[in-house]
Amino acid sequence: MKARALLMNPWILSITIAYLLGSIPFGYLLVRIFRNKDIREQGSGNIGATNVARSGAKGLGLATLLLDLGKAYLAVMIAKHYVAPGMFDVAVAAAVAAVVGHVFPMWLGFRGGKGVASALGVFLALTWPSGVSVLLVFAVVFALTRYVSLASIVGSATFPLFGFYFVKPWTPMVVFGFLFIPLLVIVKHHANIRRLLSGTESRFGLGSKSGQGSGTATGKAGA
Repeated sequence: MKARALLMNPWILSITIAYLLGSIPFGYLLVRIFRNKDIREQGSGNIGATNVARSGAKGLGLATLLLDLGKAYLAVMIAKHYVAPGMFDVAVAAAVAAVVGHVFPMWLGFRGGKGVASALGVFLALTWPSGVSVLLVFAVVFALTRYVSLASIVGSATFPLFGFYFVKPWTPMVVFGFLFIPLLVIVKHHANIRRLLSGTESRFGLGSKSGQGSGTATGKAGA
């Protein structure tokens, strides 16, 4: 009885559901199902939408983007409206769990994506004006530079500015979640940051320079 009550705790239930949803590796599954290939052995080895698209499957790349965004959005909405209605802190905890699930999925040895699409999904679910603002920042930076990585980093970095403006009160959970998620996304782009600084990062749709953005399939996962 105590175990059942523990499992039905809104925090535990929301975090568990969110992690499991977030950890579904859609990029890996779509490429495996429709192309019979392991996306981790293609291009940069990333399982995210960018690498799926660059592997020659633009339709699968778009599907990966939408599904990665959607699973994280759904995870937060389940917490907000079904598991813990009115408990925004629980929804923020679910958002963190969903992005962590994408970045560290148990199904792929805890080597997943960089969390960009999933982060946008939870941003939209938690505070849609902030999510839309982040998306606009991403679009502007990408349009000007054609760097998906730079647009992702800058967009993620601006989320706390928008989030803290649109969301009150600033509970400890809100502060933690609103800072942790962008920080995790940025940290996962450490290799991209090095390439941006050295001028060897590839621009989307323009191919790559020698070794630019190619990396290895070990431990690198996409958006």
